[in-house]
Amino acid sequence: MSPEPLLRVDRLVKRFGGFRALDGVSFHLVPGEVLGLVGPNGSGKTTCINVISGLYGRDGGSVTFRGRDIAGSRAHMLARRGINRTFQSPRPFLSLTVRENVEIAAWNGRGDGTKADLDGLLEQLDLHRHAGRAAGDLNSAQQKTLDLARALATAPKLLLVDELAAGLNPAELTRMAERLRELARGGMALLVVEHLMGFIDHVTDRVIVMNAGREIFEGKLGEATRDPEVIRVFLGTAHAR
Repeated sequence: MSPEPLLRVDRLVKRFGGFRALDGVSFHLVPGEVLGLVGPNGSGKTTCINVISGLYGRDGGSVTFRGRDIAGSRAHMLARRGINRTFQSPRPFLSLTVRENVEIAAWNGRGDGTKADLDGLLEQLDLHRHAGRAAGDLNSAQQKTLDLARALATAPKLLLVDELAAGLNPAELTRMAERLRELARGGMALLVVEHLMGFIDHVTDRVIVMNAGREIFEGKLGEATRDPEVIRVFLGTAHAR
């Protein structure tokens, strides 16, 4: 028997003026699953994460988390309910230390009543050696890892990952992919937006391929690469013949 979905997105619509960035997107996500959102630039992937995480309001459809509609909930309230995210461009408090950044996230966003093991979290993500450094002194890869640490400090049930792999070298990509898989093995659900298909293939259980605000494919990434509509969207009509 399949587990009950943790997240349900049903016919989700988001407009910017006359432009529909999301045009009826539907999918679900269960605990312990890693679902990838892939597609060309402008297909609505990050907009979808922004709506789920409370950064944007919706213009139609529904988003249900743990059986409750979360429409209108602000990002800080969703963090306390169990939804958190990373960003394409990390947003730490640059003048504060790595540890202080993670402490603030845990203090303000943890809603399960438990105490965060910050030392364990920093060690798990190889940030313990940088705990006393200002976040502004970290390199790009370290700031991305700090962004992940801040999200994890709130003990999310659902983690939204927005292009976390961008800019990482091959060794860093391998470590990051394994970290995300480890989170899923622990029961966390992850929704991953990424352009690097090798990373997506390593991390995800299945993918949703989006185009023009709609999902055009759902299934394994390997199957997506053989789907005529997906080939047309990514490579052009001539390649789909």
